[in-house]
Amino acid sequence: MHGEYKVPGGKLVVVDVEEKDGKLHDLRIAGDFFLEPDEALDRIRTSIDGAPTDISAAEIAGRIRAAILPSDILFGLTPDGVGVAVRRALGHALSWEDIDFDVIHGPVVDPMVNVAMDETLVAQVAAGRRKPFMRLWEWNSPQVVIGSFQSYENEINQEGIDRYGITVSRRVTGGGAMFMEPGNCVTYSLVVPQALVDGLSFEQSYAFLDQWTMEALDRVGVKAHYIPLNDIASEVGKIGGAAQKRFTNGYMVHHVTMSYDIDAAKMMEVLRIGQEKIRDKGLRSAVKRVDPMRSQTGMEREAILDVFYDSFKHKYDATDGEITADDLDAAADRCVTKFSTHEWTHRLP
Repeated sequence: MHGEYKVPGGKLVVVDVEEKDGKLHDLRIAGDFFLEPDEALDRIRTSIDGAPTDISAAEIAGRIRAAILPSDILFGLTPDGVGVAVRRALGHALSWEDIDFDVIHGPVVDPMVNVAMDETLVAQVAAGRRKPFMRLWEWNSPQVVIGSFQSYENEINQEGIDRYGITVSRRVTGGGAMFMEPGNCVTYSLVVPQALVDGLSFEQSYAFLDQWTMEALDRVGVKAHYIPLNDIASEVGKIGGAAQKRFTNGYMVHHVTMSYDIDAAKMMEVLRIGQEKIRDKGLRSAVKRVDPMRSQTGMEREAILDVFYDSFKHKYDATDGEITADDLDAAADRCVTKFSTHEWTHRLP
């Protein structure tokens, strides 16, 4: 059995292993990493050879860490990376190449429908009625989307919401509030099997799922990097952030919102910016804390979306997909029963 894993920011780890009597047998580790001294590789291999085949990636990493000496030098190789490669070899973890993706842009919908589709479309994928996908959002009116565990009163300035006629919705994922007017953000949802991030910590999974995003940003001229846990920043400021929800059906949604041409002054009128966020920064800095992509690229939003669409499509050999009328009907129904209800939106008052 054969498994490969490229450590983000590191090197390729390749594992070949046989299974014998429910245990790992004749395990071999290779790759383009650097390791000193040579015998450290034998200690790493021996620490997991003979382990049960249902061993987790975290347990594999723990065994390797126990076998590594303080004098060993690992460059481009991590115990966690070996754990993921072993799990992939055993068929417990997937790689990007194992997944047949769709890539979707739009359609333009009511703000609440986008939020609902992050739940209803995941169910469609889990049921085998739709392929895993990356979907770029479009919406027809301004909205604030708050995280699943945020307090409405703490995050929302109702006076500003009423003044500008803004929809407030609560999404299924955690994280912070997003102020989104039509045309001012680049937002996408990625729906994948949880097996794709098997063996990765939550922190590692964020950067792993957005590796392609960093490449797309580089193509439009933005030198971006991750700030753990879930912020994406450039050389001149924050761009946006990511959030995830893992469902009991074995699938997950990972979505990202990046500002394109945000009205920061209006944002300050509709959101309550907590004192902890502006402490030692001052109000002026708080207004500027999200740096729009437009100022860094000089590109129209539609052109940036085209780059993101093409980047994902070609990197993962995805096919063009679409949101159907039935998909929209299912999301609209879920809005009525859940996402548009006062009980859900204000579930944390």
